[in-house]
Amino acid sequence: MSSLTLKQFQDQVSELLLRHRSLLDVLSKFQQSGAAANRSVVKSITECGCIQVHAAKQEYHPEMTLDEAKDVLGTHVSGHLCEQCIEVVSTELGRNLFYMSALSNILDVNLEQVVENESKKCTTLGLFNMS
Repeated sequence: MSSLTLKQFQDQVSELLLRHRSLLDVLSKFQQSGAAANRSVVKSITECGCIQVHAAKQEYHPEMTLDEAKDVLGTHVSGHLCEQCIEVVSTELGRNLFYMSALSNILDVNLEQVVENESKKCTTLGLFNMS
């Protein structure tokens, strides 16, 4: 089976979205699905326990090399999502992607172009892209 393109997914969402065609409905569903995705990660920590968060100040110093910074700076996550949590988190992320696609459709934004533009920005700006 060939992989689905973002364009194909956007087209599929456009065909399926009947109930929430209003921009305001889609915005609120997109926000709600993002919150549900966040909640599924939190439940992986607080209810399942398959992952843990150990957060503290990141000890970054301007004189560090990029390799040193990558070694020192962490995700604050230990452990790995169990099969059940992966399924739940993946489902919630998928729902969020669905509503992102719906929002893109309503606003006539091509997600493939968005990804391409962001990739170009990452390539051009490199490390400084998100700082």
